[in-house]
Amino acid sequence: MNQMQIIRKELESHLGKRVIVKANKGRKKIVTRKGVLKATYPSLFVLEVYNGEEVVTASYTYSDVLTSTVKVTVLEEDVSFQDAKMIS
Repeated sequence: MNQMQIIRKELESHLGKRVIVKANKGRKKIVTRKGVLKATYPSLFVLEVYNGEEVVTASYTYSDVLTSTVKVTVLEEDVSFQDAKMIS
């Protein structure tokens, strides 16, 4: 099993859980999104992101996680987004 398959299996085990994703967009721009891990596909995974009042979909590739361009933090059931923000 290669590294991207390992990342996919790990994310599949957390489907439906709340996550925080930090994505490096280049030029010192880091985007942090909070949402729920909705689906995994052969080359990418999908989040349902809470953007104020609306819910939008964001997708990221496993290669981004492998190269540390995207970092995924899975939250436990009893941890809220606000508590996680204080921790990190």
